[in-house]
This record gives sequence, structure tokens and C-alpha cells, in this order.
Amino acid sequence: MNKIKNKFVIIPIITAILSLGAMIFFTYSSPIKNLKQYSEFNMDLTKGNISKVEINDTSKIKVELKDGSIYSTDNPKTPNFKEELLLKGITVKESAGAPPEKTIPSGVLTLSVIAIVFMTMSKGRFSSSSISAVDASDIKDKAKKNFGFSSMAGNDEAKESVKDIIDFLQNPEKYQKYGARMPKGIMLYGEPGTGKTLLAKAVAGEAGVPFYAVSGSDFVQMYVGVGAARIRNLFKKAKAHGKAVIFIDEIDAIGKKRDGGKASGGSDERDQTLNALLTEMSGFSEQEGIVVMAATNRLDVLDSALLRPGRFDRHVEVILPDFSARQQILKLYLKDKPYTGINITDLAHKTTYFSGAKLENLVNEAAILAAKDSSSSITEEHIDKAFSIVVAGHEKSDRSSIKQKDREITAYHEAGHALVSMIKLPEEKISKVTIIPTTKGAGGYTLTIPEDSAYKTVDYLRKRIMVLLGGRAAEEIIFGKENITTGAYSDINHSTGLVTNMVTEYGMGKTLGLLKLSTLGSLSSTCGASVINECKETIDELYNDTKELLLDNIDTLHKLAKDLLDVEVLYYDDLQDIKQKRWQ
Repeated sequence: MNKIKNKFVIIPIITAILSLGAMIFFTYSSPIKNLKQYSEFNMDLTKGNISKVEINDTSKIKVELKDGSIYSTDNPKTPNFKEELLLKGITVKESAGAPPEKTIPSGVLTLSVIAIVFMTMSKGRFSSSSISAVDASDIKDKAKKNFGFSSMAGNDEAKESVKDIIDFLQNPEKYQKYGARMPKGIMLYGEPGTGKTLLAKAVAGEAGVPFYAVSGSDFVQMYVGVGAARIRNLFKKAKAHGKAVIFIDEIDAIGKKRDGGKASGGSDERDQTLNALLTEMSGFSEQEGIVVMAATNRLDVLDSALLRPGRFDRHVEVILPDFSARQQILKLYLKDKPYTGINITDLAHKTTYFSGAKLENLVNEAAILAAKDSSSSITEEHIDKAFSIVVAGHEKSDRSSIKQKDREITAYHEAGHALVSMIKLPEEKISKVTIIPTTKGAGGYTLTIPEDSAYKTVDYLRKRIMVLLGGRAAEEIIFGKENITTGAYSDINHSTGLVTNMVTEYGMGKTLGLLKLSTLGSLSSTCGASVINECKETIDELYNDTKELLLDNIDTLHKLAKDLLDVEVLYYDDLQDIKQKRWQ
């Protein structure tokens, strides 16, 4: 409705412009081009040369002579002017107002201006009254029944957790018979890209009910009370259509833990919006057939009132796909695409810790590469290139500006990563080592394929940190401490995050023991210095161990770096050959 009003306001604007143009045109393009002094008019009047005079309320009169010529002169506007003309036998044509060519454009202009003002004011009233309404663009009512569990692969456990919801939407009387109460809200949580939105959409599709999808940010407004009103309108619309699934994505935008009355401004608005959501969820009965689903990446930041029984009382984790699920997802995304020679099993092994969205992106990038090559089908080569693009970015085609010294530093840096990984984490497959820079800013990179594992041990994390430090250690050993570079920036960032989590979050350090720093609240400020000292000591210890490891295998480090300088890219088979020759 608001968009229609925005379009219609253009009409009076255009009309006003046209009428203004017409007024200017008729004013300066009048057919009466001759303008004479009033004294000349008096002379013609005395000589009897005038046959007709047109009088109106304007400042000019139109005079027609007996010879047919026409001119205009000033209007004297005297009381007996018409009488004098008539007594001299002159035809007088009198009009009450201005001529039509002037009155019509001015009248249209006036009406147009009034229309613009009226529509602007009504738009303001409409906006103020409807800002709390849920706009059609904010809600996607999707009652498509062709989207269901068959349209998404993986997440078998999550699917099983919501199947009774589908059955309830289809056969509510079956549950009423047993006096069972269906969960009013289902909270889907997990890492980004794992398919939370797809799962909610599939529930609505399987049940054959409308699917109302909104984002938590749609309810975040600068005006207090607007978000709450939008919540009420959303539930009102869903109830009007009977059974439905309401899905609120990124619910942490309005559902974060409240701060105990310290809020002001935008936070107060968020609290009111949250209160409205809680009230609406408590206000409808199970018999209405309304199921509210929400998604978040951070379950721990949500308000406890939102997660209690009677609100979002069922929590379903949507996890990253395991090996079997990745196979199913890859088959699903490749199903309608032409491909040959792609080993889906190997690809599923290669894409450990990939989310469903990242797998879809991988297949899509491969399809784009195949289309660019005008290939008849997607091949393993396209998949390999796409994998590198998704993980590390596009390789730079023009490398002529790269100095040889920089290539050597990059070669030893990546060789350090690869060598430490081969020795300390032999179970992790190194698929590619390259010194070709990418568009994401990397001078080179080493791609490793970790094993599927639900947990990480202290030993693994320490070895992972050593792998991350392998690049900087190799630089220091070969080029000296005064020539280390910024190339280890990302490695240092990751290793710092790992060691900090080990000490403060995972209970793997000595300073805090089994205490979790983030749970200590204000007490955590007193632990800062000691925590930093332990993290630094751990990193220094692992860095020295990494340097010793590289020095013990310096010949292999030189060999790896030399091969990288020669061919720029080493693959798994190349590394296996080096490994067999050096250590077997």
C-alpha cells in the first residue's frame, strides 16, 4: 500500500510541472506580440480607428483596429471606460476573469500543489500508523508443499526431532486424545550455514501449512513500542490463516539476555519487543495449530525466559554435517548438474567441517568454472579449483611483480607448515601446498584435511598450534630473527585464539584450572595478567619445540622449499614421495 502511494504522488508532481510550463508559455508566447503605449491608444480612439476592445481583470486590454491589426495596451480600469467606448460605437467584449489559457494552468497548478501536500501528509499519517505493521516484504507466506525433507540432505537427527511437530500440524486431534501438549516453540541452534532455515521451511512444507519467515532485525526499530506492535501483527496474521509455521531467523537480535533494568533507548525497545513475543507465545493454545520456530548461532546469549517450558521449550541442535551427511548433501547438489569423474566419497572426506551452505557454494563454484571453460560437464579438475577458491580465494594470474626474495620466504614459510604437519599430525591429509598468492591476501597456503572428530584433545591442540607456528619458525631459522615477516599474521591470530581458549575456556591450563574465565564475571579482571603469562609461556614453549623439530629435519625443509620454488604447487602425492624418501 505504501509503495502504491509513493507511485501515485508522482502524478500531481508531473501535473504541477506541466501547468507551470503552460503558464510560462502562454505568458511569453501570446499571439498578441504588439504592445503600445496608452497615449497611442487614445490617438486611435480619437481618430475612430478602433473597432473592438476586449476587457478583463488583467492589467492589459486587447485592441483590434478597423484594418484588422491587433495590439495590447495598459488597462486604465476607470469606472466609465466601457461607457466611453460604447458611445464611440466600439464593440466591447468583457470577461469577468483572466483568459482560459492563463486561468486553466494556474488552477491546475493550485490543485496539484494541494494534492501533493495532502498526499505527503497522508503518507506521513500512514507511515506512523503502519510502521508497526508487518509489511508484505517482511513476511514470506510460502505454502509450497513440494519443499520437504527430500529437498534437503543431512541433519537426520534434527529431522527426527521435528517429525512429531509435522504430525501434530496434520493430525492435532491425535495428540489431544492423549492429552499431549505440543511444544509451542522450537529453537534451532548451530553454526552458520548448517540448514536451520531450510529445516523450518521443510517442516512447513511437509505439513502443508503456510510458512511465515521473518528476521529478528525486522523487529528492531528506533521507536519504542514499534517492534512489539510488529510482533503482535505477525501473530495476528498467522492466526487468521489457521495452522502455520512462524519462523524467526537470528532471534538473538531481540532475544538477548536482559540487563536487569539498566537499559535505555534501543535496549528498552528490544526488551519490549521480547516481552511482546513471550506474551504472544503464551497467549495462543495448542489447538490453534501455530508452531513458532526460531534460529540462532548463539544459544548461550538468549534470555532464559525465552527458553523456558511453554515458550521455546524444545532445543534442536543443527550440527555441521558428518562424512555420511556430506555425501548426501553433495549428491543432492550435484543431482541436477552434468558431472563426470567426480569421486563424491573422496570429496566428502576432503570437505571436513564444511557446512551445507559451504558445500553448496563449492558445487556452484565448480559449475561456474565448467561454464567458463565451456566444458560438457563438471569434472574433478573443476572441483579442485573450486575447493581452492572457497578455502583460500582465487589465485593471482599475474605474478610478475613478485620478487624472488619474497617467493623464497613464502616457500620456506609454507614448507614449515607442511613439514610440521606431516610429522606431528600424520593422520591429517595435506591436499595442497602452494606459493601462488590469492585474492584474499595470502602469499601462499597449505591445505590440510582434518579428521572428523567430536572432541579435540590437549595433545591435538598443542600439535595444531605447532603447525600454525611452523611458518614463522622456518622464516626465523632460514632468514634470521631480524628478517621475519608479517606473513605469519593469520597463523599468530589462530594460535593465540587456540591457546587462550585452552587456558580460559577448556580447563586445560594451570592458572585457572577447571574454572571458565567467561563465567567468573567481574572476578575475571583479576586473572588477566596471570592468564596472559601462561598463554605466552605455552606459546613460547611450543614455538621452541617447533624450531627444534625443523632443525632436526632441515634437509627435508630445504627440499620442500626448493620444490615449491620450482613448481609452485605440491599435491598430496608429491608430499608422500618426499615423505617416503626421507623417513623410510
